[in-house]
Amino acid sequence: MKIALAQLNYHIGNFELNVQKIIQAVKEAKTSGADIVVFSELAVCGYPARDFLEFDDFLKKCEKAIADIATYAHDIAIIVGAPTRNPKLEGKDLHNSAYFLVEGKVQQVQHKTLLPTYDIFDEYRYFEPATEWKVIEYKNTRIALVVCEDMWNVGNDNPLYTICPVDEMMSQKPDILINISASPFAYDHAAERLDVMKSNTDRYKVPLFYVNQVGAQTDIIFDGASLVISPNSELYDEMPYFVESVRVYDVADVVRGRNLVDSCQLTVDSSEALNKLSTVNYQLSTKYEQPKNKTALIHAALILGLRDYFQKMNLKTAILGLSGGIDSAVVVALAAEALGAHNVRVVLLPSQFSSDHSINDARALAKNLNVQYDIVPIESMFQGYESALALHFLGTTNNITEENLQARIRGTILMAFSNKFGNILLNTTNKSEMAVGYGTLYGDMCGGLSVLGDVYKTEVYDLAHYINRNGEVIPKNSIEKAPSAELRPNQKDSDSLPDYDILDKLLYQYIERRQGPNELIAMGFDEKLVHRVLRMVNINEFKRKQTAPVLRVSPKAFGEGRRVPIVAKYLA
Repeated sequence: MKIALAQLNYHIGNFELNVQKIIQAVKEAKTSGADIVVFSELAVCGYPARDFLEFDDFLKKCEKAIADIATYAHDIAIIVGAPTRNPKLEGKDLHNSAYFLVEGKVQQVQHKTLLPTYDIFDEYRYFEPATEWKVIEYKNTRIALVVCEDMWNVGNDNPLYTICPVDEMMSQKPDILINISASPFAYDHAAERLDVMKSNTDRYKVPLFYVNQVGAQTDIIFDGASLVISPNSELYDEMPYFVESVRVYDVADVVRGRNLVDSCQLTVDSSEALNKLSTVNYQLSTKYEQPKNKTALIHAALILGLRDYFQKMNLKTAILGLSGGIDSAVVVALAAEALGAHNVRVVLLPSQFSSDHSINDARALAKNLNVQYDIVPIESMFQGYESALALHFLGTTNNITEENLQARIRGTILMAFSNKFGNILLNTTNKSEMAVGYGTLYGDMCGGLSVLGDVYKTEVYDLAHYINRNGEVIPKNSIEKAPSAELRPNQKDSDSLPDYDILDKLLYQYIERRQGPNELIAMGFDEKLVHRVLRMVNINEFKRKQTAPVLRVSPKAFGEGRRVPIVAKYLA
């Protein structure tokens, strides 16, 4: 028995493209001698389809996609994810299902049991859980087929659930386990995922084939990294991160535990797959450099997130304000790599408070990357606003109002460029600034996509060093100088914020780890600092609700996965 795993990049609601990719992978898997080819969770419609699942027309297109794919299930079986209608009056209208297609028709359907309703997941909003579990018999092999979360309650140890679907199948003595997933990326998730999969093989002593999708769906990024694990719980193979790929495995080899490092494996040509959504081309490949460390993973995820956002939205060019600081420098470097330098434009917007070296650093970076840049000084515009408001502000002193005016002037100019030339504005605010409200609504917080909104300031510096790993791209001065918004004379971030080394550790514990003030103080953080920072985070929730989608790379990002009330007194 040979099994092909196909981790592909789907486009939500683009049935023609999704089916085309699936059929192409079926043909390639068949040519390579596979008996079964396996695709990911809800592959035909893309994951997460969310409220599109409430449209009858959308569901009919899912059903047609399954019928079209089934016509290719000759001399090969196809496992693919799609929603199915619940025939029972009671319960939700749909199931999240894995289809087993063979001989041109649907032979069996297994519904998902465990429906995650936490963080970015909201599956119980749409789906009814399975109540029956039946192994599939094909070519003298008994297959336990489950969907994503159904393998995350090993032995019923997960307190979120009260049933273990794989346990329910074990009495039927399956020979192999197949899991189809849509498991989002976070920089720490791959290790956890591998541990969970290994814990299943520890318990059940059968080979495991796990396929995950790849690609970004707005803010959610999927890393692929599909897994094959031998019955002794040794990792047999881990497929590429962030790259479409198809690989074929002999079950007998997996049972024996032989390593495939030196054997040829069928892999998608990543340059074609990531740059052209209309076609999928395959090539034989023996090596792929996995981005294993945290910074490399985040870098690769952001590149994929940027590229897919633009391609799937049929967008081409990006624009951003380049200040000479670290955040905008990292964003323009990422954008140039993801979209091509010819598709990126930057605008330098110096004021009377901008230092000469900031302007020079920004210009040097634009030249290093070979991106188009324009210089639009804002001093005279700012003076015009001051003059217009002088009578109304008579008797007051300059404060954050004047600083915000500068940020909003810059935002207005950038949006004018965006409207005039069709460039999508990239937001450069980092997670530290977004957390404590260190940004101006309708100014530096505007944009169509937030690139660094899930990357703490200290991690931005790590990214800058990683971008410069093969030579200077980002000027050394942009990395080494003290962070500053340059909205008043000699301003530094440290004038109003703790050092980022301290702030980011505190924010991580509060946001990612959900540690309250007592726990944070017990960890050694200064009590006054804890209360001050937590108050800043909470009172600025209204800003975050109005910002662009944030590319998600951490275990807890701002956006869909963090639902905090705007009007609340907790910790205020």
